[in-house]
Amino acid sequence: MSGLSSLRAWWAQRPPAAGAVVMATGVVSIGWHLTGYEVLSRIALVVACVAWTALAANFVVRLLRDRARWRAEAATPAALTAVAATAVLGIRFVALGWQTLAEALLALATVLWPVLLVDVVRHWKRRMPAGVFLGCVATQSLAVLAASLAAAGTTAWLAHTALVLFWLGLALYVVALPCFDPRQVVTGAGDQWIAGGALAISALAGSRLLSADSTRLYLWNGDDRGVLRGVTVALLVLGLAWCAVLLVAEVARPRLGYDVRRWSTVFPLGMTAAATVSVAAAVDVSWLRDPGEVLLWVSAAAWLVVAAGALRSYGAGRGDVTSTARR
Repeated sequence: MSGLSSLRAWWAQRPPAAGAVVMATGVVSIGWHLTGYEVLSRIALVVACVAWTALAANFVVRLLRDRARWRAEAATPAALTAVAATAVLGIRFVALGWQTLAEALLALATVLWPVLLVDVVRHWKRRMPAGVFLGCVATQSLAVLAASLAAAGTTAWLAHTALVLFWLGLALYVVALPCFDPRQVVTGAGDQWIAGGALAISALAGSRLLSADSTRLYLWNGDDRGVLRGVTVALLVLGLAWCAVLLVAEVARPRLGYDVRRWSTVFPLGMTAAATVSVAAAVDVSWLRDPGEVLLWVSAAAWLVVAAGALRSYGAGRGDVTSTARR
């Protein structure tokens, strides 16, 4: 079997959780942009775009050719990575000034969001992995993108829509919390980090809402801005606390083998870094920028480690596919 055919066969086996590849790569690109490493940011963006295109093609193929499998996967929390991955790319495109493309991605993510969210929430139950928080992540990713577009285009209604999504995302987090199995902190295969990443992207959404306000838009009065500022800072503190707890758990019980869910470790790390840098600017606390940049490089190193694991996985999978073809 040719290398291209092997790659296609290997890629076709990827679960919905593979959407975290785009989320992780996209957020590292966002973080590098926020900290001034534009060349690295654009390289990461290209990788994220290629991965998103491949995942989107796989999504459509399954929808058209294997409807039963598509429906089964659409009911899992990991299906919501499609929404978050699409929105994360849109957020980066706004920073490039590509508003029309970002708006198209916002429209696509908004269409997918209620369809997938309703089905996923219907299947929530007790003792679930941290993927249960992807409802919050997907919703807040839309809030970040809408707030970013509102600031770029001075569109007040988009900012107000983003505020509604922000509060809805927090409500989804609170509702999902009792469904989360806390044992996942020490037994999870990587996606346990979403528990903290959901708070980090919520903090990023809050910072973008604060930054979207201007004399032209005048979105929030003094009281509104004070509440939004306080909630945003609290979310960042909680996100950093989750990050510390999860890091201690990783050291106490190392899980070194590759798993596709490890991309759900990289995304929260990168998101926490990006949120820290963004909140530092939004609330004018400059000293926060340095720890945010340190965490960004940690997330970049984690990206490289997980990417190496994915390549090894592809090598092993390609061998299996090839040997099967020969038989």
